[in-house]
Amino acid sequence: MRKRTLTLCTLLMLALAAMAEGKAKYVFYFIGDGMGINHVNAAETYLAAIEGRIGINELCFPSFPCTAIVNTQSATNGVTDSAAAGTALACGHKTKNGAVGVLADLTTPVSSIADWAREAGAAVGITTSVSIDHATPAAFYAHGPYRKKTYNIGQQLITSGNDFYAGSDFVSPDNPEAGGPDLYQQAEEKGYVIAHGYKDYQKKAHNASRMILLQTEEANRDYRYAVPYAIDRKKGDMTLSDITRAAIHFLTKQQGEKNGFFIMAEGGRIDWACHANDLCFIKELIDMDNAVKVAYEFYQQHPDETLIVVTADHETGGLVLGSKGYELHLDIAGHQRMSIESFGKQLKEMHKGDGKKFTWEKVRRLIAENFGFWNGVTLSDEQTARLRKAFDNIIEGKGESIESLYQKDDELAVTVRQIQAECANIGWQTRDHSNGYVPCFAIGAGAERFTGRIDNTEICRKIAAAAGWTPR
Repeated sequence: MRKRTLTLCTLLMLALAAMAEGKAKYVFYFIGDGMGINHVNAAETYLAAIEGRIGINELCFPSFPCTAIVNTQSATNGVTDSAAAGTALACGHKTKNGAVGVLADLTTPVSSIADWAREAGAAVGITTSVSIDHATPAAFYAHGPYRKKTYNIGQQLITSGNDFYAGSDFVSPDNPEAGGPDLYQQAEEKGYVIAHGYKDYQKKAHNASRMILLQTEEANRDYRYAVPYAIDRKKGDMTLSDITRAAIHFLTKQQGEKNGFFIMAEGGRIDWACHANDLCFIKELIDMDNAVKVAYEFYQQHPDETLIVVTADHETGGLVLGSKGYELHLDIAGHQRMSIESFGKQLKEMHKGDGKKFTWEKVRRLIAENFGFWNGVTLSDEQTARLRKAFDNIIEGKGESIESLYQKDDELAVTVRQIQAECANIGWQTRDHSNGYVPCFAIGAGAERFTGRIDNTEICRKIAAAAGWTPR
């Protein structure tokens, strides 16, 4: 019999016991950026498919006993962006797309659940797998009409009074005033200790009263805007599981002074992969589930006092599972060894380095090794011809690139991901967000509040009610 991480019966028994105890002292708030209902379904279906089965292999958080579907519209748009959605999830108010921590008038600031928790005496951690001044984490501590004013958002992070932050880095750390201290210096002046990577965190955490955990300086030199995709990860790269483990450790060591904790953890690169229509989003979602498992281990030790809520800010990509006929082949994703983004970068480096030795034969081998084409993934003659044509266009300088929100892919990389989707029999309707429902899963003290259909503005208020914190 197949071994499952969790059984529904066990979850229900634990959840009902926790619900009966009342207030949540320890709160985990996971946000899968861009994670629609179909994305969760895809990950569980994929896990069964690579075992040769039709069905699902259960992840941790979708097995939580309390579930809801969530509306995501912003105050001004039928399709929200991450800033407005983050504000709804953090502050319980709708706002205009692009704004963080303010009402739709773009001037009136609103407090977040991080503020409510801190004012109630809880330790607070705001974490993400992308930059710590990105739209979703920013909504928990910053206020402003425009999410891209990242230097100002970084300054608000430093003066927020929260205990722990983690992410890849600041987007804009340098002070625009000539000779002024950068954000790292400003943070240290406010009492934050900065660690670079999980090992550095372990060295510095003991003597720190406040902490900002960033990825390693080596990883930052390569790409500061996010931690690497799970599929591209190298040894030593920081993960959302590392971040969650560090947040728990850091905030629990302060419990002599604090009353419980609140941790927001964002799986930010699910969204980035879906903007690129890259099947590696499945590995990102599974990676976030691994971080939820870290929280679940803590829950098992404190079942009467812990609440875990997992939701999303919006759906990205308009994902369809089954684009024609009645077939679905998500096992195709199991052949992928690198993100489309990394594939495009490697192609560019090969082209530059090889010069005239940049041949179709070399590129075909690269595609076969990293996506399984012609070697486990059967392609039609027409699909192979399209790939060859895209390669020829690059050689002739005629290749067209396609830009999504976070990356720009050349014609060959785009053709690879299009054919990959065709072979998997999935459809992407957009490279942007959609108005699709997103899921909400909960377990622990107060989890019974998260059922039925709810608006995204209700989630933080329901968490506050479960914890006994006062919204304002």
